[in-house]
Amino acid sequence: MSDHYYSNKPTVEHDLRAIRVTLRGQEFVFWTDAGVFSKSGVDFGSDLLIETMEIPDDADVLDVGCGYGPIGLTAAKLAANGRVTMVDVNERAVELARRNAQANGISNVEVLVSDRYEQVQGRRFDVILTNPPIRAGKQVVHSIFEGAVDHLTDGGELWVVIQKKQGAPSAKKRLEELFEDVEDVARDAGFRIFRCRGPQTNP
Repeated sequence: MSDHYYSNKPTVEHDLRAIRVTLRGQEFVFWTDAGVFSKSGVDFGSDLLIETMEIPDDADVLDVGCGYGPIGLTAAKLAANGRVTMVDVNERAVELARRNAQANGISNVEVLVSDRYEQVQGRRFDVILTNPPIRAGKQVVHSIFEGAVDHLTDGGELWVVIQKKQGAPSAKKRLEELFEDVEDVARDAGFRIFRCRGPQTNP
């Protein structure tokens, strides 16, 4: 079976490199590697989510499918008096995200190997962020949306980035079944950002 960025233990040969990017006006250095999502640079969808997302200063945030960390680590900078938990099924990505937290002097984070919400059961967050693994399939993507219902605090928000041609219409339909308020807050180059509030009690 070939490796994918959503593989638990990528076996592809390492290709470790450092990239430098500016996100939300702050400079970051990120270590990337073969076998992780968007190894050559922060992808357009993640960048759009990063530039659009609203993170309160004291928020408790969860980044589902964190990869090597650009979304979650930017959120940690924005939530200077809060905390960010970052999860990914890919062990190599998690190691990189931990390394990148250290490389950028970010301490208000924890990074866990977790298949979606597996390692955060019973916990609730003010903000959940996800650039879902489209290639893992619709069932996996929708399960991330569904899991958010049980992991948001009262008044909490789920932020999703998804490409129109990769399922944005069906994603929005499912989100509208799960949440009372689904707002299309940004669109660019075929990507859409959804902000979802008010989880339905019987989704």
